[in-house]
Amino acid sequence: MPTLIDFLMTKFRFKILIAMLVVLASRQALAQTAAPTASATASDVAALRQQVDALTGTVKALQQQVKDQQAALEKANITGNPLPQSEDTPSVASAPVPTPLPSASVPQAFPTTDSSVVSNAPTAPGASAVNANGTVTGQFPTADESVVATPAGAISSTTSAPPVETSTGSLTQPITIAGGGKNYMNISFDGMFALAGSSARDLSHIEVGDHDPQQRGFNARNIELAFDGAVDPYFEGFANIVFKLDNDNETEVEVEEAFMQTTNLPFGLQLKGGQFFAAFGRLNPMHPHVWDFADDALVHGRLLGPDGLRGVGAQISWTLPTPWYSQLIVASQNGRGGTGFSFRNPGDNGIFFGREIIDRETRGLQDFVWIPRWENSIDLSPTQVVLAGVSGAFGSNETGANARTQIYGGDLFYKWKSAHAEGGFPFVKWQTEVMYRRFEAGRGVDESFPVAETFHDWGLYSQVLWGFRKGWVAGLRGDYLHMQNSRFTGDEDRQSRSRISANLSWYPTEFSKLRLQYNHDFLESNFFLADREVDSVFLQFEFILGAHGAHKF
Repeated sequence: MPTLIDFLMTKFRFKILIAMLVVLASRQALAQTAAPTASATASDVAALRQQVDALTGTVKALQQQVKDQQAALEKANITGNPLPQSEDTPSVASAPVPTPLPSASVPQAFPTTDSSVVSNAPTAPGASAVNANGTVTGQFPTADESVVATPAGAISSTTSAPPVETSTGSLTQPITIAGGGKNYMNISFDGMFALAGSSARDLSHIEVGDHDPQQRGFNARNIELAFDGAVDPYFEGFANIVFKLDNDNETEVEVEEAFMQTTNLPFGLQLKGGQFFAAFGRLNPMHPHVWDFADDALVHGRLLGPDGLRGVGAQISWTLPTPWYSQLIVASQNGRGGTGFSFRNPGDNGIFFGREIIDRETRGLQDFVWIPRWENSIDLSPTQVVLAGVSGAFGSNETGANARTQIYGGDLFYKWKSAHAEGGFPFVKWQTEVMYRRFEAGRGVDESFPVAETFHDWGLYSQVLWGFRKGWVAGLRGDYLHMQNSRFTGDEDRQSRSRISANLSWYPTEFSKLRLQYNHDFLESNFFLADREVDSVFLQFEFILGAHGAHKF
């Protein structure tokens, strides 16, 4: 916007040029009337005429510039909001700024299904995205129940989509990265620690999860940095980077998840691609910091692996057009490495279940892990909901040239919430999972192992959570794991066992958690290992900074 000083300087230059034009015009007249003996020649007259013409063009340009600046100043005086023009800003004459037409409107923001990523937008077409105070107004429509949060313990009011829960209530406000007041990306930091005491000196062999307490004393096994945001009108992205300290206090870093997924495909379809937890059962897709207990369930850690079943791959899901929530999911992953524990697992120093593994490249589709799931949810009443699902995982393993693994699972979840609940309390949750694994253990590299075996392993856990008052939750869990005996390998992972766990959790706010848990483990004897009992106590403490998306109900 031009200032008053700019306007006055333009008028001053205009007057100087007018004076120069008058002087040159006088010289031209004298030249035309001078005697033939005068010094002026025809070439001098022509030069003077060119200078006059040039000055005349300059005067006209300055006249137009004066008019433009005067009109702009008058407009600024009317609006009462003149802004200074910096030295680097082009002048009005050299770079005029177009004024939008009165009928022009603000373009409507793109639709999204991720309310944990982008929370505000214009409320109607043509409405401004920000008000006079610079505050964003309106809400984006959302339908992604795996991200949208509901109060803890809430039961979905409709049956067309799965409900979503948080631990104790609403989330923190997202951190705004992009300007303009729009939440482009959320960042959160979650620190989870535990103080452990146990009658077993080898606690790392008693606990089955890689994020469980691994030693007596203090443990820092899950420090998570999470990102989620809208990529564009068609995709949203998620990433979870986990830091953990081993028993020697050395830092390990892992990309737990990093994937993109579609937001608005027709016919109830959704596509996902990247590194992600497989949709197998209820516990596997959950991050450790949202578990109801301080450690992993036995059957999950032994059959799907210490880090759960996850990997690089793609997934398609279809929400069926039924009166209740029903969804079919099919995923395919590489199934290679420690996160493909029962599949293409390199083992410890190249040994798995006593066999020297065959570290081969993918030969075809048969070497991928294929993971189907079907889940259904029904509201029994306004305060009760039940969800049931069946899952599978099928692929090759590395113990033989043609060795295969098959895993089957079923899960059941029930939740009751009081009709007069405050912040989701009181509530009762019951969750049960059962798994069966058929593992073909080959003879290893060059048929070097004495015999090929087929292991039939199975197990289950069942847990009950009671939120008896706001912020307080008591839990009880029972585990059983049956591992078929082998006369040829003394692998500690092949020891049958059971466990009983009890805990008490306190959520002072939605950003912190304290949990006290007691475990009693019964380890059965086999051909190589003696039976024993172990008692363990954990004090877990956790804090959250920033916004963290809700997890699937």
